[in-house]
Amino acid sequence: MKLKTRLIVTYTLFMSLALLALAVWMNVFAGKMFEKFVRGAIEERSAEIVRAVSELYNPMSRSFDIPRLEAIGMLFMHEGYVIDVESETGGEWNRVWDAREMDMQHCVEALREIEARMESRYGLRGELQSKSYPVWQGGEAAGTMNSVNPASIVNIATYGPFFYSENESDFLSSLNGLLAAFVVVCIVMAAGLAVPLAVSIARPVVKAGEAARQIAGGNLAVRLDEADKTHELAGLARSINGMAGALEEADRRQKQLTADIAHELRTPLTCLQGGIEAMVDGVWEPTPARLQSCGEEIRRLSTLVDDLALLTRIEWESRALNKTAFEIAPFLRLIADGFVPAAAEKNIAVECLTPFPDDAAVITADYDRLKQVIMNLLSNAVKYTDRGKITVSARPLASDGALSESGAVSEGGVFSWEIAVSDTGSGITGEDIPHVFDRLYRSDKSRSRDSGGDSHGHGLGLAIAAAIVKAHGGRIGVESDGHGTVFRVLV
Repeated sequence: MKLKTRLIVTYTLFMSLALLALAVWMNVFAGKMFEKFVRGAIEERSAEIVRAVSELYNPMSRSFDIPRLEAIGMLFMHEGYVIDVESETGGEWNRVWDAREMDMQHCVEALREIEARMESRYGLRGELQSKSYPVWQGGEAAGTMNSVNPASIVNIATYGPFFYSENESDFLSSLNGLLAAFVVVCIVMAAGLAVPLAVSIARPVVKAGEAARQIAGGNLAVRLDEADKTHELAGLARSINGMAGALEEADRRQKQLTADIAHELRTPLTCLQGGIEAMVDGVWEPTPARLQSCGEEIRRLSTLVDDLALLTRIEWESRALNKTAFEIAPFLRLIADGFVPAAAEKNIAVECLTPFPDDAAVITADYDRLKQVIMNLLSNAVKYTDRGKITVSARPLASDGALSESGAVSEGGVFSWEIAVSDTGSGITGEDIPHVFDRLYRSDKSRSRDSGGDSHGHGLGLAIAAAIVKAHGGRIGVESDGHGTVFRVLV
């Protein structure tokens, strides 16, 4: 089932059930109120009958006007009120007039009509109930049989506990019909409103699904409108756009990587091919120097392939790290001492700042992998520093891992140590900083491989360092102001 159809059905069904529940409640409430009204009307009608009968009593002759009493009794009998009048004479009660004795057939028909109406229409079963009212001399009726000692009484029998007259029944039926029509109209209106509502909700979802299919089909340039007023739908559009942007960037980087690898391989292969063909054709004499040059190109190719394999292995096998606990101060000093001779050739000083006892500063990491990271950073520092000094330092972090002065590595995470490698070299431009850890990236594309982007000469050293740090669950960042560079490693 389509989302739009399901939304329409769900919304209409929900509204229908809500309206039906409301209609049932209103019907019950209206029925109770109408029943209360009818009971009151029966009492008022009974009081009216008593007053009418009382007016027919002559206190002088102590008798009723029988012809008029008969007319009144027959009139009310058709409304469902069966009347009989009793009067006291000499301590005995005598029946003055009785509608049943007057016309039993009409009484029975009137009561049966009421009984059929109440049972068939409303499912209410009742029986004939009689109530007595006093008749006061002077034509006034008041009080009850318990509070007076009247000379005459009026007995009124009705279908009980209550009954609807024909007009009342028609009114109640009309009210119920109006309520049912109201519910039907509301359901139709709800269904009509459900269509645009469902369309407004389903359209962004359908567009998101279509965009996802296009992205899966290779169209990474597709984007969705993020201006939807519904927060969740706008969030869905942002997520789809973010995913498309990330995939587009990954695709761009993959293509760039392929092009860079092809470029890195093309030059040494061209040199090898040209040199070997020249020697095979007799143009060049295969001297040791020329053979050594070919060997260097082969080693360069081998190094590039090995580094690509190493980078892939680190990224895909991060769980294979051999983590151990070791003292960080001797570890850093040993690495720094290894670069002192190369730095001395350029009159550069190498310092290792570890202002804490060796046995009190322990780090848990893969010794060889972390050593490779620091060596790559120091190699770059020596290569791109012509004066001043290079400093390697370490410091423990606070429990929250916060580093106020390290804006380049401000993302979350709790780390144990910050290792920094800083130099006073030429620095890195602002446009190059976001890309220094990309594969095969060199800030100056015109550099030769001997002075290329990192210690390996082909732009993979920093990428390998970043992959190792990430495999440790840490962060690596770089800061540069044009007068030096600082690499910070958090592990």
